[in-house]
Amino acid sequence: MSPILIIFYFLAAITLSTAFLTIYSRNPIHSAIYLVICFFSIAGHYLLFNAQFLALVHIIVYSGAIMVLFLFTIMLMNLNKEDEVHKPRITRLGAVVVMSITCLVLLAIFVNSKPIVGEYDSNGNDFQSIKALGKILLNEYMVPFEYASVLLLTAMIGTVLLSKKEKTGKKNE
Repeated sequence: MSPILIIFYFLAAITLSTAFLTIYSRNPIHSAIYLVICFFSIAGHYLLFNAQFLALVHIIVYSGAIMVLFLFTIMLMNLNKEDEVHKPRITRLGAVVVMSITCLVLLAIFVNSKPIVGEYDSNGNDFQSIKALGKILLNEYMVPFEYASVLLLTAMIGTVLLSKKEKTGKKNE
């Protein structure tokens, strides 16, 4: 077995286990930490694909900025066990059934997929360079890039509004 394959399996195990723990953990802070570990392992996959720039941007954007936003959101919402809504058993059962069906479909797709075998066609363009990525991002994908920034801003404003506490009484004037 080649060392790259061993590293891939190791990173895949870390990615899948921390993704599961992100969803399964009851403590929101622990979930955020598991998600950061998952993001770092995905950046490791990018490094295996020889996409160093993409791995670095992934670490900076997701593990840095987005996770800080998630942690502030968790802290602003002040999630307590007393305030936690208990879901009925039918809802939990439905979630397990939907997840199981999704896993079976993804497993069937994976088993029935066939790898692409053949020569890699190269047209001489270097898509790993920052210059090429910048041109593509800011020319062809400018609108989706802006939509993503507006979506993140809207989510942050919504979180602040949801976490804002109502005033219970009037102050004496």
